[in-house]
Amino acid sequence: MLETAIQTFTSPVVLFFVLGLFAAYVRSDLSIPEPIAKAMSLYLMAAIGLKGGVAVSKSGIDMTVISALGAGIVAGFFLPFFAYGVLKTFGKLDRINSGAVAAHYGSISVVTFVTATEILTGQAREPGGYMVAVMAAMEAPAILSGLVLARGLGSSGEQSTGEMLHEVFTNSSIMLLLGAFVIGMIGGADGFAPVSPFFEAGFKGVLCIFLLDMGLIAARRMIDARAVTWRLGAIAVFLPLVNGLVGTALGVGIGLDTGSSAALGVLCASASYIAVPAAMRLALPEADPGIYLTMSLSITFPFNVLINIGVISAFAAMLTGIDGGVR
Repeated sequence: MLETAIQTFTSPVVLFFVLGLFAAYVRSDLSIPEPIAKAMSLYLMAAIGLKGGVAVSKSGIDMTVISALGAGIVAGFFLPFFAYGVLKTFGKLDRINSGAVAAHYGSISVVTFVTATEILTGQAREPGGYMVAVMAAMEAPAILSGLVLARGLGSSGEQSTGEMLHEVFTNSSIMLLLGAFVIGMIGGADGFAPVSPFFEAGFKGVLCIFLLDMGLIAARRMIDARAVTWRLGAIAVFLPLVNGLVGTALGVGIGLDTGSSAALGVLCASASYIAVPAAMRLALPEADPGIYLTMSLSITFPFNVLINIGVISAFAAMLTGIDGGVR
């Protein structure tokens, strides 16, 4: 576990994130222009989707892939129920805000997944390419669970629910990820070869600068936060820790390899701060964004990148009997 932790904390990806946190806390004027940040986001989503599709085109769709998809969908639907109970009792939140926040903790963070994939690959535990499809499949079930918990089934009206589902399935991150994934599956390794220099050579460098920007955003939002109590701050660490261990154990239980089990754990541990906030803004406008955005982006996201990915990787290695950093 110590070796895994050292590998995580010495990764340039994590260190650039730490640099962003530090720069924000000392009130540096360092910033990444919004158009550049948007372009980096599009590049990362396209690259991870393409590489996942190519990997699946090589391995094919078998029971392992189907099992992983099923596990991801089930976890995405049921994790919010656990989060809701914790938020209502220990967190002292009302029903609406508990449901809205719970939806974030059943859904996923694409950036956390991409970061974890890079770290796991550096540890010779690269997740299966099909985990990209699992990631995309976990988005909608969590949102539906959150709405059921916050308002009850069907109480938000057909039009509102339809608009919300459209928002989820046409979200730019999901659209680009799934689209690139399908393109990678169709093109295969031969089709990917001509564009691989662009999508592979610059991937790590772009991810480092992107994580620098995320560190700046997370720290500055935390500095300005007013709505999050110490109880909610504790929950924002507790939920990803528990969900990550449960997701990893689930992955090992259905027969996934070490890297894919860890990736499933990371997906269960991560909290959405892009797609779910957009859906909650549409379906639950009375919920407080200052609570769910601060918890997911400013507390859970840094905790996952700095600590929890390493914990989950080590836990997956322990469960599968892998020693050290090499599978």
